[in-house]
Amino acid sequence: MKKIIFLVAVAIFALSCKEKAQEATSTVTEEVTNVIEKEYPAAIASVFKAHGGIQKWNDMNYLSYTLGDERHTVDLKSRKTLIQTDKYTLGFDGNKVWLAQDSTYFQPQRARFYHNLMFYFYAMPFVLGDDGITYSDVPALTFEGVSYPGTKISFGSGVGDAPDDEYIVYRNPKTNQMEWLAYTVTYGKNEKSDRFNYIKYDQWADIDGVQLPSVLQWYKVEDGVPTAMSGERTFTAATISKNVPDASKFEKPVNGEFAE
Repeated sequence: MKKIIFLVAVAIFALSCKEKAQEATSTVTEEVTNVIEKEYPAAIASVFKAHGGIQKWNDMNYLSYTLGDERHTVDLKSRKTLIQTDKYTLGFDGNKVWLAQDSTYFQPQRARFYHNLMFYFYAMPFVLGDDGITYSDVPALTFEGVSYPGTKISFGSGVGDAPDDEYIVYRNPKTNQMEWLAYTVTYGKNEKSDRFNYIKYDQWADIDGVQLPSVLQWYKVEDGVPTAMSGERTFTAATISKNVPDASKFEKPVNGEFAE
């Protein structure tokens, strides 16, 4: 009888463990499914798809590229950042921005504004898939006879360093690739702006299945619309990977100082 009771107890315990394991698996599966099935408005979803897919981007952990004399490295999950040059090194450790240099080549007061500025431009349109974003359709941009449909992006309160910033993505009507970006700059102003700057995404590169820009062109603006190119920036030697970068590389070095 004792043997039977023992076997019954073991069976009940095993069944209980199995049910808990199934519950845990079900919960994890549900969470993963919710992440994968996150829905975006059709307009912006079509842009993500044209650039390789938002899920492919979300699978990546590491991004690196060169801009002029700067080498940018970004942890795509934590958004920790490292910008290295011969004259200064600028970083974000996940909490604070720091700057290391032997002179005042880079103005410390610009460090917080600049540490992720070019990353956001470079990682378009994928960074517009972050949480806390609102999407809305806006009138198309017409440039040199082509009409580019637009999607406006605004942020929830407290999202990022400049939640009052607004962006408009204008997509190619045939390919759905992002071709123009209109953006406002409100950092340090604590109020919205209706003055939009314009960037033309002139050339793209396929980096392991993800479409990332290789040439950005800034345009002069008259009466709220772009007119003529005023300058351009070229991005080279880009790499993107699922590998998780070493967190220590983003930490402030001994000769660095935290920026306010």
